[in-house]
Parts: sequence; structure tokens; C-alpha cells
Amino acid sequence: MTPRRTLAALSAAMILSAATIEAADGILIAQKTTSSTGTTTTHQSQIEKTRMRAETDGGAGRKMTMIFDGTAQVMRTIDDAAKSYTEMTKADMEKMSAQMAGAMTQMQEQMKNMPPEARKRMEAMMAGRGAAAGATAPTEYKKVGTDKVGKWTCDKYEGTRNGEKVSELCTVPPASLGFTASDFEVTRQMAEFFSKLMPQGADQMFRVGSATANGFSGLPVRTVIFRNGAPSFTSEITDVSRQNFPESLFTVPAGYTKRDMMAGRGRGRQ
Repeated sequence: MTPRRTLAALSAAMILSAATIEAADGILIAQKTTSSTGTTTTHQSQIEKTRMRAETDGGAGRKMTMIFDGTAQVMRTIDDAAKSYTEMTKADMEKMSAQMAGAMTQMQEQMKNMPPEARKRMEAMMAGRGAAAGATAPTEYKKVGTDKVGKWTCDKYEGTRNGEKVSELCTVPPASLGFTASDFEVTRQMAEFFSKLMPQGADQMFRVGSATANGFSGLPVRTVIFRNGAPSFTSEITDVSRQNFPESLFTVPAGYTKRDMMAGRGRGRQ
């Protein structure tokens, strides 16, 4: 092949490659989470404009998959080992949230009549589960410098709630990874959907922040969650890329049994 033909072939290959990347409208994010005990789990998230899929592999064959449909506002959780799944709609989430709020109010009323030591133990247990009074207060973020996570230099934020440190984030602008904030819009919807049930869990949800809406800016490449002043677990992005995903990734496998989450375990139906 002559040098001119070689150059032409390389140019064509580069154009084809660029066109393929441009055509891909999905985002694949690989993450690693390490707990304070040293246990490590890996995660993969496939994100499209209106839906996302998150898969967790905890080892020993334990795999759980969550699929969120932003258009229908439905979350499905798939248990491959049991070949079953649950489905939660926005109405289901609001119903469960109301039930939990009612139970919390009743528990707080009962605590008023407890002996001081018993009440203290109950408050500590509730705080450990993020259910203590004030746990739903918003987290306030403050930028404290920069750090390095893998190949990314990131802005470091500390998150506090009621004066207690509850999280650390290290973020990068989506543009530095070749994305825009709108590419991650469905993650914001998922965080909002989930926060109705567990407001204190919003800090753990992957989402792109803005200074006005969240108090921090950018995409978190590292998230550290604190419990009682100490790190509980750390989650880091290890890789991110644009890809196209097959439709099957966002559907429940054929033959899986649907379990009624609201009615409890063991009452499934096809």
C-alpha cells in the first residue's frame, strides 16, 4: 500500500471511529465501593436519556440489578439468584413513605415515655439508620480544595447535616469526561424518586450536582459516606465511556417471577 493510500485508510478509520462514538447515546460507568471493614463490591451503571440500569456484584454469585424508567417513574429490582423481581411505582413509593412517616411519629411518641437510658439507646439505633429527628435536613456542602482520584483531578467538598460531617465528594465537570450535565438527567430523577422513601439516602445516590440546586458542582468521581463521624464506605468511578446498549439490558428476563414488595416476601405472581 502506498503512503497516500495508507494515510487515506487511516483517515477513513478515524472518521468511522469518531462517527461511532458520536452515535453512541448511552454512558457506561464502572464503580468500586469499599466498606470500612474492607469489603469491596463492583458496580456498573448503564445510563440513557430516560432510563438507567445499575448492577452490583458482591462476589460469591450475589448480583442485584436495579432498572429505573424515568418516563414511567417505575423502579424494578431484579434478583437473578431467585429469578424474581419487584416493581415500585411513584404511587407505591409515596405510600411507603407515608407509612414510614406514620410509624416514625408513633415511635417518637412512645419514646417520650421510655426511661432515659432506653430512650438514649433507641435514639442511637435510629441515628444509625438515618431515621433520627433532623435526619431529613438537607446536606450542606463546602468546597475544601482539590484531590486526585484515579486519572482525574477533582474538586473536594465536605457535606454536613445539622453540624455533623456526613459525606465527602470529589467532583469533575462532565465536560472533562466528554459529557454534558443533561446526559445524566435521569440520575437526578432517580435520586428524587428514591429520596421520597429515604431522604437521608440522597447523598449516596449518583448524580451530577449544581451549586444552586445541590451545593456542589460536577460529577462525583469519589463519594465517601460517614456514620457517627467515621467513614462508612467509599465509592469511586474506575472507568466511564460512551456506548450503545441493547434493549434487553432494560427489561426483566423472561420467566422471572414478580414479587409484591408491598405485600412482603413469598407472595409472588407471574
